Amino acid sequence: MKFNDNTSFVYIVTNPGRSTLYIGVTNNLSARLIEHWCNKGNNNSFAGKYYCYNLIYFEEFQDINIAIDRETELKKWSRGKKEKLISTKNPEWFFLNEKICGCWPPENIIKRF
Repeated sequence: MKFNDNTSFVYIVTNPGRSTLYIGVTNNLSARLIEHWCNKGNNNSFAGKYYCYNLIYFEEFQDINIAIDRETELKKWSRGKKEKLISTKNPEWFFLNEKICGCWPPENIIKRF
């Protein structure tokens, strides 16, 4: 999901068992989810090592600096507080990848640079 060059997203992805959370910021949510998918199992990154590629929460911002501040804030929160936040918008913790990307898992992977 990318609306324009000014749109940024703070997002939370989890692993298939929903036991690990990863928080990030991006200006292209669908491309970032595909990158997480392609990186699964890569021990050189936290999200890759723990198979965090399932989107369960996101917020949209028009200012990247506000998005970065929000990401920093959320990363400091306890697991319980993060779970409550996720549950406000996604109480069942459904994986939102297909809604954002159109299909999941991705079929045609185009890497962004």
